[in-house]
Amino acid sequence: MFDNFLQILKIVKRALLVNKTRSFLTMLGIIIGVGAVVLIMSLGAGAQSLILSQVDSFGGNLIGILPGQSNEKGPPASVFGVKITTLKEADANYIKKEGNVPHVESVVSYYDANVSAYYQDRSYDGQLEGIAGDYLEVEKGTEIAQGRFFSTDELNSNAGLAVLGSNVANELFLEENPIGKRLKVKNRQLIVIGVLKPRGQSGFSNSDDGIFAPLKFVQKEISGVDYLSAIRVAVSSEENIDETMEVIKIILRERHNIDNPADDDFSVRSFADALELITSITNALRYFLAAMAALSLLVGGIGIMNIMLVGVTERTREIGLRKALGATKRQIRFQFLFESVALTLVGGFIGLIMGIVLAYLTTVIVISLGYDWAFVVSASSIILAVSVAAIIGIIFGYYPAKKASDLNPIDALHYE
Repeated sequence: MFDNFLQILKIVKRALLVNKTRSFLTMLGIIIGVGAVVLIMSLGAGAQSLILSQVDSFGGNLIGILPGQSNEKGPPASVFGVKITTLKEADANYIKKEGNVPHVESVVSYYDANVSAYYQDRSYDGQLEGIAGDYLEVEKGTEIAQGRFFSTDELNSNAGLAVLGSNVANELFLEENPIGKRLKVKNRQLIVIGVLKPRGQSGFSNSDDGIFAPLKFVQKEISGVDYLSAIRVAVSSEENIDETMEVIKIILRERHNIDNPADDDFSVRSFADALELITSITNALRYFLAAMAALSLLVGGIGIMNIMLVGVTERTREIGLRKALGATKRQIRFQFLFESVALTLVGGFIGLIMGIVLAYLTTVIVISLGYDWAFVVSASSIILAVSVAAIIGIIFGYYPAKKASDLNPIDALHYE
């Protein structure tokens, strides 16, 4: 039995090495498919780690309140740009008032508007963020590089003052000191009082690209609205998150005259919930993209079947001779099936190495750009890619192998 296997192994090796170029081109579809699966799974895991680390940077003790209802499977419509006017500054003030909601330490109100800011002959398209409340306490890591931040009275006023993100300051003022200068937004002037230190991406926003101003100024003077984009609440500890969220929901229903929770016009989520939701979404996206990449393995399988059929035709006399010398149908079938599997496994191994190398090079490039990107090649992606390659070798190699084993030895020996 073992001697027969060694003999078949030698025959397979000789058959694959007789025409190295054809063998390589046959494997090419498998190489590309396996490499693409490994690369996409790795990039998906790296992107997921980047997104989760950014969201996690907010801290586990934060609660986000957004206008519009949402279920457990997705965000409210306001996240996708739908204007919902139900959340007001009075809601934030009530939540912040001592004794109304337990365990609340800090509250910040937000209203965001996309604007073009102008200084002399330069412009910058970015986000004007109106804020009120305890911004520095909630947005951990925010530090002033030049000038100062808003005072409590200024944040509660209609003053045309601005604190710039580092990118905005660099683009509009170049090497010039921006403190005390005036920039124009929608025919309104804002006096720059401070510039933030570079912070980079945090969650889904980048404070380096933002222009910050008092909430009332942005609402009334720039956008002409009286509602909020979001409220963030910092809780004393993570253990108190669930209790605080339930109290906030009850209070908002009372304030908005809502009797049935199914009619909520707001969403209250902890950032731990956001992490879980983002993880499930990114996992689904990773496997979907990997499945799309795996389709190229089917193309590779078809190529292998075609070449194996050609090989059967070219080696008809060889097959007839082996049968005449006593080779069974099972041995012939196993020989050609083994050739097909060998092609896919060798191609799968080469594709695996190629995918890992490309994933590593991508990680190095992304890290050099300043992003927190993890190099991840999971065992599941390796097993998935190689096992699918082997299965494709068996499936697409079976028909040529069966055709070879079914040849009549007399007819095969007379084949020209």
